[in-house]
Amino acid sequence: MTLRALTLVPDPLLRQVAEPVADIDDTIRTLLSDMAETMYDAPGIGLAAPQVNIGQRVIVMDCGKDDAPELFKMINPEIIRE
Repeated sequence: MTLRALTLVPDPLLRQVAEPVADIDDTIRTLLSDMAETMYDAPGIGLAAPQVNIGQRVIVMDCGKDDAPELFKMINPEIIRE
């Protein structure tokens, strides 16, 4: 795993719509692991791929308690409203 540099405002990549992931392969799995390590190092509770200069729909988040982490790795997540 590798810490990735964070992309900060006002970088225009943060305003672009991220591309969907077509194939889940080792590159995406490595990206997710790197993003989790970067998020925990920041420290934070979530990180999207554009925040590490990757324009794809990939996020990691952990809203668990400090003593009970709950890491979610998401590819092409969607928010659905009823």
